[in-house]
Amino acid sequence: MAATFWGRGCFLRSCRWDPPRLSPELPKAAARGTPSHPGPVPRCRGAWPGGGRHYRAARCAELKQPLAIEEVAPRPVGPREVRVDVHFCGVNFADILVCRGQYQERPQLPFTPGMEFSGTVLETGTDVSTVKKGDRVIGVSGLNGMAEECITDQKTLWKIPEKVPLREAAVLPVSYGTAIMALEHRARTQPGETVLVTAAAGATGLAVIDVATNILQAKVIAAAGSDDKCQLAMQRGAQSSVNYSQGSLKEAVKKLVGSGGVNVVIDTVGGDIFLDALSSLAWEGRIVVVGFAGGTIASVPANLLLLKNISAMGVYWGRYQDRNFPVFSRSLSSALQYCQEGRTQPYVGKVFKLEEVNDAFLHVIQRKSTGKVLISLK
Repeated sequence: MAATFWGRGCFLRSCRWDPPRLSPELPKAAARGTPSHPGPVPRCRGAWPGGGRHYRAARCAELKQPLAIEEVAPRPVGPREVRVDVHFCGVNFADILVCRGQYQERPQLPFTPGMEFSGTVLETGTDVSTVKKGDRVIGVSGLNGMAEECITDQKTLWKIPEKVPLREAAVLPVSYGTAIMALEHRARTQPGETVLVTAAAGATGLAVIDVATNILQAKVIAAAGSDDKCQLAMQRGAQSSVNYSQGSLKEAVKKLVGSGGVNVVIDTVGGDIFLDALSSLAWEGRIVVVGFAGGTIASVPANLLLLKNISAMGVYWGRYQDRNFPVFSRSLSSALQYCQEGRTQPYVGKVFKLEEVNDAFLHVIQRKSTGKVLISLK
């Protein structure tokens, strides 16, 4: 998609109440706001009876068009729901894909993007037992995070430990959850092994470096598309780096580790970078596919899997929320614990205001971002 789909700045508008509408493809559970199908955000000017003040939200009313900032009236919380005063919301490439209509899940228009956030609990439903008013939390709601308030199921929230600031906490869910899931649960990375991570200066890439180096005691080769990004990856803990815009990733890795290869690859790029990384694996190496930021999905040459007894696997971190919630929850609990103990250091690359949400999207689309890009709601 051309960057021109995202203009600078945002529109500010108020709007009428529309009854919640469900896409024919979504189950009826979507109306309740389940983790996999968060409930719709009302587009309204008048509040529900007894409701509070209006709040601002970034709204996608038309795919591949700039988001608009709208004033939204609050709705009542359900029995198992929590109203959160959002402080920071992460900007992920998946948010951009959702707003293009190119993501695996396609919410009904209009919607508020934002799948991860940090904030404080404002109100809880009658059956909520996991959090209380005033608690600081991170949330993984799928949608609705790019707003001053967010209503979400209690199962999508985790308490933030005392020593973790809200700003750094907002970095943890998607980036560190994915890194922990890829390195620990899928690749079973062992101390002393060598990990090659692509797009190493991105939010997930830096999280992989942090977890692999400081938690798993692995050696990390950081691969990125510029010297500045390679330098940042080295500053954040990688033992060596490769600028794959200057030549073959496969040959560069071979010069670093010899013909033996690397033990683990965490790839978020796809295409030729994925193929070079796959060819760089050692005997019984493991490659974990996390995404396709380069825009091309490569075909796996099965003969390489056979000849080196290689394992190729994927991580769709968000899907674990529905399919294996204990594993999903453990990845977030670990991310919070590592940060609380000072063993990891989440990196915030840039913070935008809510009215600058389209600039934030452009920053990511144009590959200018390093680390986690956040939207500040305060």
